[in-house]
Amino acid sequence: MELPSQLTRSFTLALNVSKESFRGNARLTLMKFRRTLGLREPAVIALESLWSHKLRSFLTLLGVIIAVTALIGVVSAVNGLNTYVAERLANFGVNVFYVTRFPIITNAKDFLEARRHNRKLDLDDFDYLRDHMVLAEDVGAQDWRNKDVRSGNQNIDDVTIRGATPNIIDVTTDKVARGRFFSETEYQHRANVAVIGNDLEERFFRTVDPLGKTIVIGGVPFEVVGIAEKNGTAFGQSQDNFVYLPLTTVLKVWGQEGPDSQGLWVAVKSSSPGVMEQAKDQARAFMRARRHQDFNEKDAFGIISSESVTGLWNQIFGGLANASIGIVSIFLVIGGVVIMNIMLATVTERTHEIGLRKSVGARKRDILMQFVVESSVMAAMGGLFGVLLAVVVTQIVRGLTAMPMRTPLSIVFFALAVSTIVGLFFGLWPAIKAAKLDPVVALRAEL
Repeated sequence: MELPSQLTRSFTLALNVSKESFRGNARLTLMKFRRTLGLREPAVIALESLWSHKLRSFLTLLGVIIAVTALIGVVSAVNGLNTYVAERLANFGVNVFYVTRFPIITNAKDFLEARRHNRKLDLDDFDYLRDHMVLAEDVGAQDWRNKDVRSGNQNIDDVTIRGATPNIIDVTTDKVARGRFFSETEYQHRANVAVIGNDLEERFFRTVDPLGKTIVIGGVPFEVVGIAEKNGTAFGQSQDNFVYLPLTTVLKVWGQEGPDSQGLWVAVKSSSPGVMEQAKDQARAFMRARRHQDFNEKDAFGIISSESVTGLWNQIFGGLANASIGIVSIFLVIGGVVIMNIMLATVTERTHEIGLRKSVGARKRDILMQFVVESSVMAAMGGLFGVLLAVVVTQIVRGLTAMPMRTPLSIVFFALAVSTIVGLFFGLWPAIKAAKLDPVVALRAEL
């Protein structure tokens, strides 16, 4: 009889332990449920308050809405412009840089000094770099001029004439859509052949095939042998208003020292991305040697790459972006102060309610959490409306103007987070004030 008695006691003990464990888990679950309910209730109250006082809510959140809209708009514009510049203006090709007469110059004094001291690059400079640069996969050259182009009775003013070497099409980003580029033989024989941009095709040869047709540049006829791929526009300016001619032909017809020539631009394509900087240094060393420059003299030429163009762009617009973000911060502070004042007024309006809640067991942290969550939800809703407004504005700007707009998803989440944090920060003082109210005094408040 002793063994069954021991089994009974063990079973009873195990049952008691199970009951205690169940009760503990139930308490924990109930606490979690209450905690969730404690966050949900003030959030619902905040949304109901916003909906029941629409005009007041709009005026309260106006600062946050403007700040978030401006923040997303500025970042979208800057991000879009940066991408646009990198793809359209600073896209020289893979591992390509240019050796030119002038470096990137940002003031008139430096430009005038460079104009006096930097002589134009010529064919001898091109030949020297092409023959001596061991870190270059390919070396080409271009010469830019502006000429009037005519076909039949139609004329286009200020067309960019690009005198180029035959390999320039393999170095730069331009490609031939139809026909071909001029050959090495045509280059050596200074042939009158041309590769035209899309603008000339649309203007002169809309209804006929331009291949084999003749255009007249500065009174000299040229046969069209190719049509370049369309590039589109950059800041509203067409990038297809050009004609490629053999560089030797350009120099034969118009000479090296024409008033509209700035000398050759020598395009160097490094053998790999890893030697890009070493290739620049090598080109610099060769050019300084050809210019007979001392070690302490400035370069009497320029080396321009995609990185230098984007660096200049960031330098110009970085300050503007920072100033814009500063203005956005001011709007956020103003919006936060307005939210704080509204929450202080809300605490005054609901003093009796706070006293009633405290009298039935609500703790200070419950009251504190209620008002902090309310202010955070209000600010987050302002941020959400600001995001929606920013999306509409960016779409309108993109559709009606040439301004590129690109909104990264990260800035949307950042704007929502910042607006919520603003509500949390500026709602903290009203929440503390509400939590410190004496329940007896609060219950005596007028309803």
